[in-house]
Amino acid sequence: MIRPVNPYPVGLDLEGRRVVVIGGGSVAQRRIPVLLESGAVVHLVSPEITPTLQGLVDSGRIRWEAREYRSGDLEGAWYVVAATKDSLVNARVAAEAEQDRTFCVRSDAVNSGTAVTPAVVRRDEMVVAVLTGDRARTAEARDVVARALSDAGAEAPEVEERLRGTVALVGGGPGADDLMTVRGRRLLARADVVVADRLAPQRPLGELRSDVEIVDAAKIPYGRSMAQDAINRVLVDRAREGKFVVRLKGGDPFLYGRGYEEAHACAEAGIPCTVVPGVSSALSVPALAGIPVSNRGMTHEVTIVSGHLPPGHPGSLVDWEALARMRGTLVVLMGVKNSPAIADSLMAGGRSPETPAAIIVDGSLDGQVTHRCTVGTMATTLTDRGVRPPAIVVVGEVAGLPQVLTRA
Repeated sequence: MIRPVNPYPVGLDLEGRRVVVIGGGSVAQRRIPVLLESGAVVHLVSPEITPTLQGLVDSGRIRWEAREYRSGDLEGAWYVVAATKDSLVNARVAAEAEQDRTFCVRSDAVNSGTAVTPAVVRRDEMVVAVLTGDRARTAEARDVVARALSDAGAEAPEVEERLRGTVALVGGGPGADDLMTVRGRRLLARADVVVADRLAPQRPLGELRSDVEIVDAAKIPYGRSMAQDAINRVLVDRAREGKFVVRLKGGDPFLYGRGYEEAHACAEAGIPCTVVPGVSSALSVPALAGIPVSNRGMTHEVTIVSGHLPPGHPGSLVDWEALARMRGTLVVLMGVKNSPAIADSLMAGGRSPETPAAIIVDGSLDGQVTHRCTVGTMATTLTDRGVRPPAIVVVGEVAGLPQVLTRA
């Protein structure tokens, strides 16, 4: 039945209910994860499916009948998606669904089903669905709504209340504000208190409400620092006051970010705490410099190590001799000051002085620069180029690959 679309908007409770998807291509791959998030029990019928859908089958999240559609497949279904490449098959599915009084979406002919999939904007627990009579117009309208909600800082009304008295440990990524995760930006916008590190993205802080308290927890290398126990007290005390506290860090909270220590402090105080992973500078900064930390046929291992203590220091937990014998990529964080000693230790342990190396300064920021060298020339390069933190050191054959990126 082809007709003008004038749909009645409604939300379906699919929790524990049978949903049948006919077809295992890209459309099904897009729709099924959303159906699973809604709690649907998904039954998939298709001779072939995409690798992503195969992964859902293998993990037991969906049931798959590896065959063509046949009459009776929709029995007991609450909702049907006809998503094959054959319009005749989709028409048969829609006809059976209508006969069974089951709502059905046709991916190939929106106006020919009994239901229409809206374009959706999600803001935590709030879902805004947009419907028009045309797919392109629907997507365009959805984008307009999304921008309006973002500009207004809109969230579900109950979200702010739910966050009161809690702490979120948010990874800010390598430094550029547009590399911060969407979840992190949303939570930051709801904060009453922000405890921020020096290497966390700074521009988003300027977009916060005027009444937000910003606590400077900057950890300047080899200079003054706010003691960790003081940071823990701020997180706990502000949360006990009923405020939503965001601990904003550079990189990822659980990679040399002391995130676990802060989460543990919250747990001991009975403060609910959540973690928002960040884009780790250990992997992203080399990538931004055009250096893959792993490369087929070149390296099968990547080791991330803290260089804040030099080799031989009694407090160091790093086995530098073992690292020297490894053939893969070594990524050193917080190691600018100790890089000469690290290079000496690697060479003493058997690493060739000709091993390629790279020093990436201010990764992801406008002033990012990469200094190529070798393990043997690293100390001279650091001195001659006046390298200062923040910088990441990459050691291994991948650091010698030709540059293939041009920064926009």
